[in-house]
Amino acid sequence: MNSRKQALDKANTLIEALPWLSRFHGRTVVVKYGGNAMTDPALRERFAENIVFLRYAGLRPVVVHGGGPQISAHLDRLGVTSTFAAGLRVTTPETMDVVRMVLVGQVNRDIVGLVNAHGPFAVGISGEDAHLFTAERKSAWIDGAPVDLGQVGEVVDVQPGVVRTLLDDGRIPIVSSVARADEGVFNVNADTAAAALAVELDAAKLVVLTDVEGLYADYPACEELISRLTAGELETMLPELSSGMVPKMEACLKAVRGGVPQAHVLDGRTPDSMLLEIFTNEGIGTMVVAEADEPTEPVDIFEGSDE
Repeated sequence: MNSRKQALDKANTLIEALPWLSRFHGRTVVVKYGGNAMTDPALRERFAENIVFLRYAGLRPVVVHGGGPQISAHLDRLGVTSTFAAGLRVTTPETMDVVRMVLVGQVNRDIVGLVNAHGPFAVGISGEDAHLFTAERKSAWIDGAPVDLGQVGEVVDVQPGVVRTLLDDGRIPIVSSVARADEGVFNVNADTAAAALAVELDAAKLVVLTDVEGLYADYPACEELISRLTAGELETMLPELSSGMVPKMEACLKAVRGGVPQAHVLDGRTPDSMLLEIFTNEGIGTMVVAEADEPTEPVDIFEGSDE
């Protein structure tokens, strides 16, 4: 009897996904990948499976990744001390060489390999390639004074042609968060880079994977999760957010202000969190929309919608 109930539950889940599959078929979804989901071996494999599932389900996934823990570990092995200012890594030319090597040569290749264990889908590219990301120097402010962060940049231009070409060829672009600049190569925040790319690709969603369940209304108690809020509401909350959540929520705000209908912050430690958010009615995490009346329900494919 239990096996029959389990089978029925699986069938119901598949049917529940049908309107969402209709809504997002052929649409681009940009996923920012980082946190513990990137360092735990089981979660890494499950992430790759989720990305391939999206591809087989008819979506066009794009992955933008960072790699802070991997960079720190490599610098430690080299005996180089990591220095941070306002939560950002001070990046000297020597440090930038390591950042570039780890992000492009190690982390990116690892993700490509995990995805391609399921088929010839993933293609790794750097934010430098074909001028995908162009950055300008970013400064931090501490106690009212500017602090030089070195080769740390903010994305100011996106040329998404190479990503569009890969998507049109049925591939899954895996993008490392470095950028070209007039002064060389810069390290850029993967959250904001993913948001900028989502805007330029006219993506249906931006998904930011992190190490918390979403945005809490009662931080640090973390008992009241906000499931949905508008860009205006988020803008009001930004000054009160913890430093770790600011770049992620700023990325969501940038995305929806730029025309992306929905941006999500999800717990990457939860297996299949992306699938639960995209293909189920309840969803998880925190969703940001542009306006209060932004539609969030799927198109009812049985009503003859032309969408």
